[in-house]
Amino acid sequence: MGLADFERTASHGHEFHLDRMGLLLGALGDPHLGRPTVHVAGTKGKGSTAAMVASVLQAQGYRVGLYTSPHLHSAVERIQVSGQPIAGADFAALVEQAWPVMERVNQDGGVGGVTTFELLTTLAFLHFRQAGADFQVIEVGLGGRLDSTNVVEPDVCVITPLSLDHTEILGPTVASIAREKAGIIKTGVPVLTAPQPPEAIEVLHRIAADRGAPLTEVARTYAWSWLGGDLHGQRFSITGPKGARQLWIPLLGGHQVENAATAIAALDTLAQQDHPVSQAAIKEGLRAVQWPGRMEVLADGGPLIIVDGAHNPHSASRLVEAVEHIRRLHQPSSLGRVMLLFGALTGHDLPGVLAELARLKPIVVALRTTHPRAKPCKDIEKAATGLGLEVNFQPDVVADAVRRAVAMARPEDVVLATGSLSVAAEVRAAVKGITQETYPNLKQPAK
Repeated sequence: MGLADFERTASHGHEFHLDRMGLLLGALGDPHLGRPTVHVAGTKGKGSTAAMVASVLQAQGYRVGLYTSPHLHSAVERIQVSGQPIAGADFAALVEQAWPVMERVNQDGGVGGVTTFELLTTLAFLHFRQAGADFQVIEVGLGGRLDSTNVVEPDVCVITPLSLDHTEILGPTVASIAREKAGIIKTGVPVLTAPQPPEAIEVLHRIAADRGAPLTEVARTYAWSWLGGDLHGQRFSITGPKGARQLWIPLLGGHQVENAATAIAALDTLAQQDHPVSQAAIKEGLRAVQWPGRMEVLADGGPLIIVDGAHNPHSASRLVEAVEHIRRLHQPSSLGRVMLLFGALTGHDLPGVLAELARLKPIVVALRTTHPRAKPCKDIEKAATGLGLEVNFQPDVVADAVRRAVAMARPEDVVLATGSLSVAAEVRAAVKGITQETYPNLKQPAK
């Protein structure tokens, strides 16, 4: 597109603010307004939670726009209506519609150049308007306060678990990150928060009180427990203001039950605002939710192949817990080894993530994805060997890494691909034969 893309390159001092979005959307007739909105921020689980909310609203019969980021294989995945990604022709038509307006903002607005994420966010709002969406569920890209999505007028704000991530932009402490995420809180609008560290919940309560926004801590209002599951999903019970329910989600890991509880709390809040959401829709929508690339089992005949986008120590810790549980489901009598397909991006805490994953005592296959910020294999090898881990292979092509790991694995073993969402995406593409979108104009740094 020729626009600054800070998911794939460094910001280099680019000025973040909402003035560009205001000018761009205003010139297009404010397509972000005019429909009920759920706005979801957080460090982990925000995409999963947004997908669950959207799936339930769709099961209720609403036409639902869902905007998430980043994508796995193609940019059209980010913009969906009722579970269907925007068609390529429609995407192109919206770019043609928005591009002249964007150029005027760039030239005459005095607010700097529109970024790729700002344009994609604008296209999502345009698509939702043109598709006649009854609802929109919007996932924050980065932070909250200055994120491009923070132009909406939400009916419910949701904040999923917070931890250290993107500290160079959001600040060095959980409290500073909480302040940025709390930027989505609007005057008088209900806020639902997942369980948080004490320093985060203190900040969220203070900012919500300052803005007169009623804040609900989901864990204080709802109680949930795991009831069982298999490699394809899990059953849990949840008790709250609407009584006890038993539900199923086709997503793995205890953190997804927590995300489901947060989504249910948001949906119950919408129901209190004259947006009916039945218990049948919650059951059906959660059962039907799709969120690939996150603790996803790609193969279970022989060695398990699992992909996940964990890229910070907190998410890696939750991933380890989930993998240990899945290993027991896969081979209850004799736990196999873990073959770790691992890659990382510049800006992520490589040593911290690997230190958590080291608890699995894995054999490491270091890889480098095509992402422009992907770290060289030698950096991964240095960090892994420093933790006493064996590094078996360092391929130049992700598909070669997958073949090596599967060839090394025994039927009782687990092949785990993680370290960034780009790792999950490219391994998933290799296993399932999916063509991965590439960006040849964005070059990798030298190996």
